[in-house]
Amino acid sequence: MLALGLAALLGACGTLPPRTVMNETAALAPDPATALAKIVAASTPPGEHSGFRLMPLGVYSLDARIELARRAQRSLDVQYYVIENDGAGGLLLRTLKEAALRGVRVRLLVDDLYTAHTDQLLLALAATPNIEVRLFNPFCCARDQLAGRFIASAFDIRRLNHRMHNKLFIADGVMAVAGGRNIADEYFLLNSAQNFVDMDAVVVGKVVPQLADIFDTYWNSEEVYPIANIVKPHTGRAAMTEEFDERVGMAGPPPKVVLPPTDVLGYGPIGEELDAGRMGLLWGPANAVADPPTKLRYMTADEALATSVTMRFWTQLLTAESDVLLTSPYLVPGERGMEAFEALRKRDVSVTMLTNSLAANDEPLVHSGYARYRERLLIAGVELYELSPARTTRNQRLGMFGKSLGRLHAKTAVVDKRKLFIGSVNLDPRSATQNTELGIVVDSPQLARELLRIINISKLESAYRLRLLANKSTIEWLTMDDDKEMILTTEPESTWLQRFKNTVLGPLVPEDLL
Repeated sequence: MLALGLAALLGACGTLPPRTVMNETAALAPDPATALAKIVAASTPPGEHSGFRLMPLGVYSLDARIELARRAQRSLDVQYYVIENDGAGGLLLRTLKEAALRGVRVRLLVDDLYTAHTDQLLLALAATPNIEVRLFNPFCCARDQLAGRFIASAFDIRRLNHRMHNKLFIADGVMAVAGGRNIADEYFLLNSAQNFVDMDAVVVGKVVPQLADIFDTYWNSEEVYPIANIVKPHTGRAAMTEEFDERVGMAGPPPKVVLPPTDVLGYGPIGEELDAGRMGLLWGPANAVADPPTKLRYMTADEALATSVTMRFWTQLLTAESDVLLTSPYLVPGERGMEAFEALRKRDVSVTMLTNSLAANDEPLVHSGYARYRERLLIAGVELYELSPARTTRNQRLGMFGKSLGRLHAKTAVVDKRKLFIGSVNLDPRSATQNTELGIVVDSPQLARELLRIINISKLESAYRLRLLANKSTIEWLTMDDDKEMILTTEPESTWLQRFKNTVLGPLVPEDLL
């Protein structure tokens, strides 16, 4: 009786409210009279397609979003997998509200998986004139804890396993920031416990309207609900607004993001160039791609894979004639991916990969999926590197990690030293068939050279190089510090408990769930 009662309770709780009719809205056409549009016009050489500024340094990347939001005059379209209730999240939400109060139209779309600590803030933000907030694929109830959300929706897991992993920020329809970073302290080197090596780019030019169309497709999709349909306020509207303002410090001066004079590529803060009315950018033909927001709703897993950003990513890799270098924090190639890498090696295409070591991986079970293919990758002649938390902490060229744990989160690739990919896609089954993803493909030898430089800093100064011994069953991890080679024969920097869990639990998890 208890089991039947619990099942009935779960069934009753696990139902979304009726979806109200939402007004479909579209990106506002760029106005050439806005400050940002004038800067883009002044920065664009004749005949160029799309311009880019890589953002390898976390604090520079956060500052770029804040600077664009503060200068926007017409619209801000913002889409993220995670907006955390911390310093970075509070700063962004405050800046969005400030923009709306001066008349900027703000559309904010957030995946609902990790909103347990932010949904009241988001609801309060949505009460501001000129701001609309929507949730992607929301949970119905028991919203205060992630575990409770899933328990209350036990009969709806298939739907809820489909998440929006996209990251996109568009200002006045003329400048965008896209890449791998969510909005949380650890993506901007502001967390005391752990921080990510990641990559974003400031984007202008002809690819920005493509990004705007992608945002509109998600914003108006049937997967999206107005936040007020899902989240119930804990207090009255006035108190909710007061709590929001207090949380983000609306009454005080805006917090400043402390920036070094230049980043590793030699660029200064973007605000200085915006003040000067002209930006230095690297140019090339570009194309933005994204999964449909309804991914999996009307298709099988095979159909989702065939039309996915992941498959288009693989298509670019397979065009390689000489070399491929890629970074993926979660690397589970699967049988199809392995066949693709082996085919590249048979054509004498050099393949180099940087991923997380077990000690650096924030999803240890995903590491077990990668480990299944590690020996086979090395046998095929793939050069493998795994990020070292300790070496990353000591390497200050990509930012000050302090005593925090360094992890890889950048999803990038360079093909034949001219084509590059930057976006949200991991080379794992979840990106391929479950999550929605977004990415940009660019043809630019100059931009590719800068991205290669960034990847090589992590590869050579913050990672272990893997080597397979002649018996083809023993892996060694090699580092070179102070001209002294160190060779390890077990997962470096990991604890025996981490290794034990992966050995015991890893084989039990189906690969398509990693």
